[in-house]
Amino acid sequence: MDVSPPLRFEEEYTTPAVIKVIGVGGGGCNAVNHMIESKIKGVEFIAVNTDAQALRMSRALQKMQIGSNITRGLGSGANPEIGRLAAEEDRQALKKALDGADMVFITAGMGGGTGTGACPVIAEIVQEIGALCVAVVTRPFSFEGKRRHIQAEQGIQDLSAMVDT
Repeated sequence: MDVSPPLRFEEEYTTPAVIKVIGVGGGGCNAVNHMIESKIKGVEFIAVNTDAQALRMSRALQKMQIGSNITRGLGSGANPEIGRLAAEEDRQALKKALDGADMVFITAGMGGGTGTGACPVIAEIVQEIGALCVAVVTRPFSFEGKRRHIQAEQGIQDLSAMVDT
């Protein structure tokens, strides 16, 4: 005779992780467009740029123009300091857009202004909200010049200090 208690099954309901992909600057917004065209599902896409005209070309449902007081919507002029200041100007709006994420992928082309300067600020915001932060960035081609390469290396170094991977 079996005296063991009857089996009880407790149903565990888990909610899927909230994953957000934020494309920063021209290169990052292009990457987000490509992901959207590839029909990647289960991800919230956000396009962020200082250049209002370029931002209008984004297929992301959520678009954020940053630094409008600094750049007047005309971009960062390949100056990472302008990109950084633009992200700082709209820090609260960026935090609100990223809030609720469990994991954030930041994508950008490094070497220009917005991606290079804003990405470390955005990564810092991701850390503040407690989400896992992954950056996927590109380096400039050799024909893009020494200045862009130097800016890219500095930007990658600054970003690496703020991301999980």
